Amino acid sequence: MDIIGDALVQAFAERGYQAALQTPERLVVTLPGGTTGPLDIGEWRAFAGRNPRAELPEHAAAFVRGFVRNIETAQRAEEHSEIDRLLAEERLRVRLYTEEDLNAAPGMRDALVNRPLAPGLLETVVVDYPDSIMPLNRSSIGSRPEAEIFAAAVRASIEKEPHYVKTDEIWDVPISHIGETHRYIGAHVHALPRHLGPAPYGALVSFPVPEYLVFHEIGGTHLFAAMEAMQALTRTHFDKGEKAISPQVYWYRPGPALDLRPVGIQVDHEQKSIAAQSAETDELITLWTRDHS
Repeated sequence: MDIIGDALVQAFAERGYQAALQTPERLVVTLPGGTTGPLDIGEWRAFAGRNPRAELPEHAAAFVRGFVRNIETAQRAEEHSEIDRLLAEERLRVRLYTEEDLNAAPGMRDALVNRPLAPGLLETVVVDYPDSIMPLNRSSIGSRPEAEIFAAAVRASIEKEPHYVKTDEIWDVPISHIGETHRYIGAHVHALPRHLGPAPYGALVSFPVPEYLVFHEIGGTHLFAAMEAMQALTRTHFDKGEKAISPQVYWYRPGPALDLRPVGIQVDHEQKSIAAQSAETDELITLWTRDHS
């Protein structure tokens, strides 16, 4: 019986690694991912043989701890190298998902690089490959700050992907689309001031499908007409779109930081009444009517 070799095999098993003796001085360990690697244990065997047998389990456990540390260090180095490559190649993008989407599987939201964009909506960093889109795991960014990862992903989504801007009259309300056939258009909300005038009241914004960002600069058009038109158009895109995101209209509030609040109205044309559907809607109505009453 090989007491020393068996003690090491057992110590690996206790850490979740499969190991087998190939020769008395060589162990074959199955690494994460299923690959196998030979491990020279000659020096450790000699060391273990010079110590009391009662101490053998602890010496074996210490050997395995050192092995696992080396494996984890190598994995981290590989992950750092990978994120460096993705940043250098400008492959990171941001894609919008609902909170419901990322909470569908236990632990998924925590595992991915994401952050709140607006109530109910999350920005998620993804890797853009020629034939697929892969969400980025938090474990893959190493020690790099998430803010740096998001900044690179937003910048590439806006600057490296094509887009167009078009304005149409919907029920006499000017409504604009930022659009294209890819799924990263939502990132343009970070650059929305480029498409707005003074916008003292901000804008109405929606993200019905990945390929459209819909917006209306709040101004001379009557607010209720603008909100009703935005709600109807957003709902149409949402109902007809593939991989639809949200039918919610948001108030893009004026200010130095991106601030999106859900707003909406219920219109009863027969009773000629308007019902605000959120506290932020009341705030917006008060702000706009103050200067238009």
